[in-house]
Amino acid sequence: MAEREPLGRRDFLKLAAGAGLVVSVMKAAPSAMASKPAGSSPHLWAMVIDQGKCEGCGYCTLACRAHNDVSPEISWNRVVVSDEINGENVYLARPCMQCEHAPCVSVCPVKASYYRADGIVMMDYDRCIGCRYCEVACPYEARAFNWKAFEGENPAVPTWGTPEVERRPRGVVEKCAFCYHRIDRGIAQGLTPGVDPEATPACVVACPVGARFFGDLNDPESEVSKLLESHVTYRLREDLGTKPRVYYIQA
Repeated sequence: MAEREPLGRRDFLKLAAGAGLVVSVMKAAPSAMASKPAGSSPHLWAMVIDQGKCEGCGYCTLACRAHNDVSPEISWNRVVVSDEINGENVYLARPCMQCEHAPCVSVCPVKASYYRADGIVMMDYDRCIGCRYCEVACPYEARAFNWKAFEGENPAVPTWGTPEVERRPRGVVEKCAFCYHRIDRGIAQGLTPGVDPEATPACVVACPVGARFFGDLNDPESEVSKLLESHVTYRLREDLGTKPRVYYIQA
């Protein structure tokens, strides 16, 4: 199910840099890059993906499409072949990185991209004017433009889940938001995101090999905190200073 691309790890990092465009955008707006979300939260959500476990099945992509009612022509959560070790493919799963210093937020002229207090980078689809500045600025290819209205049945439903959010209109940029609706609903019910499936992002729950982990960086007892403490991890394009909250355990 993985999207098979002739994309090595170095090639991907070069591509993600956007031929220097993203770097120039970030340097052009230092005050915006340093902005903080309004309000406060006891939580700081993050994801860890173990590349040594990921088999490229694409279940995460399908679950994301079903629960977020995403068009089959768009992927909020992509899985690509990034490398090969001893004749075996190494897969790179790419949701939105939920950056602490997100270029997409700094370039949005109408504040349609913004931070939640818990670190999730959000989209206000009513504000979005479809300029696609955020899509160009993102060094992770995590955003997709909705060229046409998604109508009719979703082929990922009901096999991979049922829609939990409204479909976005034509002419806006869409993205992963860590299934914030599941997080919020779960916390309201006394559940723990990353522990209780109902309160955890759909992609994490759907992974059949346990390659994805989710939790609170502010909780030292959370699974993600323990993994970051016990494993060597890396983040994509750390040289850009975006400070992603998606970490990888290398294969």
